[in-house]
Amino acid sequence: MAVKRGGLGMGLGALFDDNSSDIQVKKTLRVSEIEPNRLQPRKNFNEEAIASLAESVKEHGIIQPLLVRPYNNSYQIVAGERRWRAAKMLAMEEIPVIIKELSDAEAMQLALIENLQREDLNPIEEASGYKELVETYNMKQEELGKLFGKSRSSVSNLMRLLNLPEEVQEYLKEGLVTVGHAKILLGVEDKVILMELADRVAQGRLTVRQLEVIVTGMKSSKSADDDDEKNRANVYYQEMEISLKDILGRKVSVKHKGNDKGTLVLEFYDREDLRALADKLAK
Repeated sequence: MAVKRGGLGMGLGALFDDNSSDIQVKKTLRVSEIEPNRLQPRKNFNEEAIASLAESVKEHGIIQPLLVRPYNNSYQIVAGERRWRAAKMLAMEEIPVIIKELSDAEAMQLALIENLQREDLNPIEEASGYKELVETYNMKQEELGKLFGKSRSSVSNLMRLLNLPEEVQEYLKEGLVTVGHAKILLGVEDKVILMELADRVAQGRLTVRQLEVIVTGMKSSKSADDDDEKNRANVYYQEMEISLKDILGRKVSVKHKGNDKGTLVLEFYDREDLRALADKLAK
């Protein structure tokens, strides 16, 4: 399906402000005549934020109309679902709207632009929006990059996040795993190891740099030995080495010899440092 380019430059800055007065009201519709766009990228709405917006609407009214398009026998929201939800919360009967004929692709683009301009889409919502535009509307990643002010590689890397297990995607949605962590996890082939690492990241136990060290070490080990069980053990010992470095503030070496045995080597810098280390270990 060819994507039409017209109609997207219609004062987007004004359209996307939650309750600004920069645009003239064109029409009012009954709240019951309007339905949300089930394909829009945002899936989660903060109820506290909606309640706060409802207080603004209660005091000032809906100054900024919603952008809607004719859809079946009703109207579908293109931009302004937060205002629509606030109006429903207040049991309002009618709300101001701008009605515009838009294709599915144009509506999807506008919905994605609206949320990207607010910069509060989670990475999975953003990636899913790009995927929808690529797979359903035959848009190229280069086109998306130009449309949303990103490089093609940025769009591609975000879409790759959808290859992660659903559990890791949930961590991303909740902000427990960052995009930086996720990009490294994409390089882990063993799902068991991937989930163990993701769980530790979500618990706040691994920084991006620490995760990178573990995964790099794991890949080096795997090139020499394809035993998955040994690789999982190596991940554990590498994490312990990193944790001890952080706790003790010095170079630490953990050498695993098999059968859960090994050696622990701690570096010290002078006699006083050795005494302080001994005191810390004695506690």
